Amino acid sequence: MEKLVFRAEFEIYERLDDLPVDIQELYTHAREARDRAYAPFSDFTVGAAVLLGDGQIVSGNNQENASFPVGLCAERTTIHQAASRYSDPLIKTLVVVGGARSKDNPEPVAPCGVCRQAIAQYELRQNCAIPIYFKGGEGPIYKASSVADLLPFTFDDSYL
Repeated sequence: MEKLVFRAEFEIYERLDDLPVDIQELYTHAREARDRAYAPFSDFTVGAAVLLGDGQIVSGNNQENASFPVGLCAERTTIHQAASRYSDPLIKTLVVVGGARSKDNPEPVAPCGVCRQAIAQYELRQNCAIPIYFKGGEGPIYKASSVADLLPFTFDDSYL
């Protein structure tokens, strides 16, 4: 038997003021998007924002549906919107903030599995890692250098 060990490294920022100014601005866009999220069933709202290579910022939020699989997560809403609005955008950074409206959320909210796969596809598409900052409503901000830190066995087109 062999063992395969994965190691992931994250940066942890205790306060928003500790982040670079451009990431603070992205966080503001993500938080504002979270405020507009539609989550009448779970009350769990998420906002996301991406910084594109040309300096544009695109944001989005989660959109729930009574038929749960029909809803969309903030990360996919944001990334797909960027790709539909701009021709082959370079996604430089992704910021995600989320949590339940009705309680404190001290733990960072990382992208779900489906969103991790979508982010992985864009990293492969642009042949460049996308740093991901994620935060709960309160508490620290985590930074992953790439979705590979969150999804070590990425499914890609090499399997097809």
